[in-house]
Amino acid sequence: MNWIQHAKRLFQMPKPAHFTNYRHCCECAEHDATLMAYDVDSIGIQQLGHPSWDPLCFTSAAGLLYYMPALIRLTLETMDKPQEKYIEQLLFHLIGDGKDHDLMHACSPEQRACIAGFLEYVIETYSDAFDGCTIADDLLMAYEIWSVE
Repeated sequence: MNWIQHAKRLFQMPKPAHFTNYRHCCECAEHDATLMAYDVDSIGIQQLGHPSWDPLCFTSAAGLLYYMPALIRLTLETMDKPQEKYIEQLLFHLIGDGKDHDLMHACSPEQRACIAGFLEYVIETYSDAFDGCTIADDLLMAYEIWSVE
């Protein structure tokens, strides 16, 4: 399966007018400007690859839904790049507060199934890369959260 194309189909939506509460502070305004300057196809690891400066931490569930195909793309593009792996940040956003968080509620059943299927694919395809890593626990936790009916 082409996970990127599948996600683009399921998560296709108009770009939000804003991604953050951009009037809140300079940091929110900067993160909003970053997310507004790119789209699903153009945003990259340079914009989203820093856990301590991740604009998606400040966005709404709608913003995460809009960028979900990009998050899947970045995860796949960086799986073989130990210094750039995006999977940890993806998992952070997917785990949120557990089974009862805004992103989970914003997704349709088909979108939730897509995310669960993608996580299952990552587990099956890259399991050797996670042996002995704490990320394996997060991956299984995210899969459990998103596999709910």
